[in-house]
Amino acid sequence: MSKSALFKGIRVGGLELANRIVIAPMCQYSAQDGCMNDWHLIHLGQLAFSGAALLTIEASAVTPEGRITYADVGLYDDATEAAMRRVVDAIRQWSTMPIGIQLSHAGRKASTEVSWNGGAQCPPEQPLGWETLAPSSIPFTEGDVPPSTLDRDGLLRIRQAFVTAAMRAARLGLDLVQLHAAHGYLLHQFLSPLSNRREDEYGGSLENRMRFPLEVFDAVRQVFPAEKPVSVRISATDWIPDGWDIDQTMAFSRALASRGCSAIHVSSGGNGLAQRIPVGPGYQVPLARAVKNAVNIPVVAVGLITNCEHAEAIVLTGDADMVALARAMLYDPRWPWHAAAELGATVRVPKQYLRSQPNRFHSLLEAD
Repeated sequence: MSKSALFKGIRVGGLELANRIVIAPMCQYSAQDGCMNDWHLIHLGQLAFSGAALLTIEASAVTPEGRITYADVGLYDDATEAAMRRVVDAIRQWSTMPIGIQLSHAGRKASTEVSWNGGAQCPPEQPLGWETLAPSSIPFTEGDVPPSTLDRDGLLRIRQAFVTAAMRAARLGLDLVQLHAAHGYLLHQFLSPLSNRREDEYGGSLENRMRFPLEVFDAVRQVFPAEKPVSVRISATDWIPDGWDIDQTMAFSRALASRGCSAIHVSSGGNGLAQRIPVGPGYQVPLARAVKNAVNIPVVAVGLITNCEHAEAIVLTGDADMVALARAMLYDPRWPWHAAAELGATVRVPKQYLRSQPNRFHSLLEAD
């Protein structure tokens, strides 16, 4: 049996994971009217053979106007649900890897071009654009069309949209729901004083700014099967003075844990162009460590974790319970295989791939 900390199993809510490697949600900007297609089947299918413990479907909008771009995946109507079912069912014919989904609303960062076309805002009057919504009428970028401020009815509609999407995720048999409260999207916009200037019970104090994200969590937790985990991805800091910071993050994390949150995935930034991020290997790991010290539920670290020794050290030293990989998995979809080889561990793969292992790693692969 491997002595590697990275390859020890872990329980997240009612979900047993084979190791501590999570494939983070990664937007592909390749959907048509919110619907997944063959690109998503190829992309997610190859990652489902990676030997990681959990595959997370990219940020999936809970309403059409909640999409970051016109090419984002959604889970907001029967057509988007059917398209996702086709992809998920096909993957499950060949892989037993648990599959989760990140549910999201982009708020003021919605209605943009795809990243490889520059990512600028598509104004509402353009064919690919629409009106954006936010806690306050503050544009993300100077010169953007300001978002409309959400009223009470708007808040109720979006909360219900998260609920309905979670119910669709349950119908699809997905193993985990993650709420996206990071990277400057809607739930993060409510949390941060940089984007939330409301004067009602949803703005001002920390308690008030946390109110809507917590209401969304409570509502989703109530409808998603109790034995399945609901996690939250957070930005632990805006990296901007007087913005959202690690102390507020720890308070929010404790509130989530007290409500039955199963895990917290710690990222950072994304809520303003004034951010100054000290980017380097594992630059967000200290933030994960701070959250881990505040809660007694699993914490996931992410951000420029590219080699297995680093990932092993993060788990072994208790900085986080799991590591999430995104770009590293795109670059090397067999990253967990190579990590297992280096750390003397074993990963489960399709039996069709068993003969691929080099002789010196005769115990690396076992049949899925």
